[in-house]
Amino acid sequence: MALRPIIILPDPVLREKSTPIVRVDDDVRALVADMFDTMYEAPGIGLAAVQVGITKRIVTIDLAREGEEKQPLVFVNPEIMWSSDELSVYEEGCLSIPQYYEEVERPAKIRVRYQDEKGEARELEADGLLATCLQHEIDHLEGKLFIDYLSKLKRDRVVKKFQKQAKREHDL
Repeated sequence: MALRPIIILPDPVLREKSTPIVRVDDDVRALVADMFDTMYEAPGIGLAAVQVGITKRIVTIDLAREGEEKQPLVFVNPEIMWSSDELSVYEEGCLSIPQYYEEVERPAKIRVRYQDEKGEARELEADGLLATCLQHEIDHLEGKLFIDYLSKLKRDRVVKKFQKQAKREHDL
């Protein structure tokens, strides 16, 4: 397994729509293993393949707290089938937008259809942090970031900050 570099805003790949996985094979499972290694090292609780530069519809999630046994979840080709009218607010962050956090309002409960790491079709109903994390990561697969839920002023500010940072690093 290997650590992969995490793509950081304003990299345009983060705005690309990811393509479906046709077959869950050893290459997909190797990518999933790399994604977990990268996510745990970061550390984070969710990672979409696009965040490591692979525009494929794969998401890894693990909500276990530090010191708890890992609870890795794999979602291949996830799609939200239903979401509640009830909303919840969580403070979100993103490994592709480091050290930036804002409250985001999303549906409190969702039902997701996906394939697991063996290619088996599954459905899952989620609420709480898992529902929020799934929505956040599935948004990545659509080229959408959590900052898109913020006011234009806040979004423009954070994008400008990361553009300046990228320019400084490029000029070094």
